Amino acid sequence: MSLPNLKLISFTICPYVQRAMIVLNEKNIPFDIEYIDLSAPPPWFYDVSPLEKVPVLLVDEKPLFESMVICDYLDEITPNSLYPNDAFEKALNRSWIEFGNDILDTTFNFLHENDAKKFNHLKETLIDRFEILEEEMPQGEYYNGADFSLIDAVYAPLFLYLEQIEKYKDYELFEDAPNVKAWGQRLLQRPSVMNSVPESYQADITAYLTGLDSILGKEINA
Repeated sequence: MSLPNLKLISFTICPYVQRAMIVLNEKNIPFDIEYIDLSAPPPWFYDVSPLEKVPVLLVDEKPLFESMVICDYLDEITPNSLYPNDAFEKALNRSWIEFGNDILDTTFNFLHENDAKKFNHLKETLIDRFEILEEEMPQGEYYNGADFSLIDAVYAPLFLYLEQIEKYKDYELFEDAPNVKAWGQRLLQRPSVMNSVPESYQADITAYLTGLDSILGKEINA
């Protein structure tokens, strides 16, 4: 079966885009990519992204939006699914993917919070989330064991983000979740994850973090 022409609309530091990139890389799917500036997107972007967010995947010029919709589509149009074969295990993976979405949303709020009380609450929430995930972590190199799965692709961008934060300050988010941290470190060494960001990523994420007008931004600039 021939694949459609695919073009990914991206922003250099977006973790949701990185999910789609990882799946594209893992499954060796041919695609083009266009990076845009989300602070000043081109006029055509509003026609393909109803929520005005990335990623958008143009499939024979027809747009798909929302990262998990895109990841599921890419998985379905190619062989060797990145989900478990068992229906319950597949559904369970999807449940923990939603849990990962919550962690990523909390991380975003943590980065941008200006109120000290709320900032500390968000930090404790992240610590709690990772402790819960620690209890669920199976034994093996990846979440489902020896084989890389879609749930790994979903969590990997979160670890990319946190790795950058830890270069400036260790908030001890993984103090009681050593297996989760080790999982993240293995994901960061996987080629599909390493190649999910452009060459400008390090400069772009550094500028982003150090430019934050938030408690975290002030702490990493101190």
